[in-house]
Formats: sequence, C-alpha cells, structure tokens
Amino acid sequence: MTYQQKTKETDNSVVEFIESVDSMKKREDAYKLVDIFTETTGYEAKMWGPSIIGFGSYHYKYESGHEGVAPLVGFSPRKAKISLYFAPGDTKRQELLNSFGKHTTGKGCVYINKVADIDLAVLQALINQSVQFLQETYPNS
Repeated sequence: MTYQQKTKETDNSVVEFIESVDSMKKREDAYKLVDIFTETTGYEAKMWGPSIIGFGSYHYKYESGHEGVAPLVGFSPRKAKISLYFAPGDTKRQELLNSFGKHTTGKGCVYINKVADIDLAVLQALINQSVQFLQETYPNS
C-alpha cells in the first residue's frame, strides 16, 4: 500500500482562505505573515491542503522510503493559535527561538497568539534559516 500524502499544494485561493478565518485580528495577522513570508522567501503564497499557507517547496525522501513534497515554510491561522511551520530537525532553530518572543513549540510547529507578540526580524531569520537548511538537506528539490 502506498502512502498518500495528505497535505498537497492546491489551487485554492489564499485570499479566500484568509477571508474565511473567523477572527478579524487573525485575518490581519495572516495578511501580515503572507507579506513577511513572501518578501523573505521570494516565493508566492500557495494553499497546501485545506488550511496551510506555504511558500516554496521541496521533495523529501526518508531512509524508510517515505517521500513527498512539502512547503519550505508556511503558517496556518488556526482557531486557537497561529501555527508557523519551519524545518523540523534544524538545530539552529532553537537558538533563534530564544529571542523570538511569546510562543510555544510542537514537533514541527511554532505557535503564536498574534504577530505583535514576536520579533519580526527573528521571524525573518527563522524563515531564512529554514529555507537554507531544507535546500541544503534536499538539494534536488
């Protein structure tokens, strides 16, 4: 049985998705993040699955044989918090997060309540670091 990747790039509208977010404040933050991620990566915002806004992409293949395509970086304005997606396994990430501002972390995510809680220069450094790490780790993307 082949694994079917759940989160794939779609042609859905990023603007329509952001406009469907209940909280006006989260919508404003989402537009701010789109601008920051676009400016920092040089990639256009694309929808990945129903709720992730991703930038760029890379093809990964694990030793287990599992492979797929994922955004280099991205975010999702979820109900409780905004999830930021950076490269999992990047050792420099923790160092940057120490001066990021108010956040919590999960396996591959960094969660924030609002953009005002974080240092935008550190956000840009996290984005750049993640993109660089993934492009070096998966050079044939």
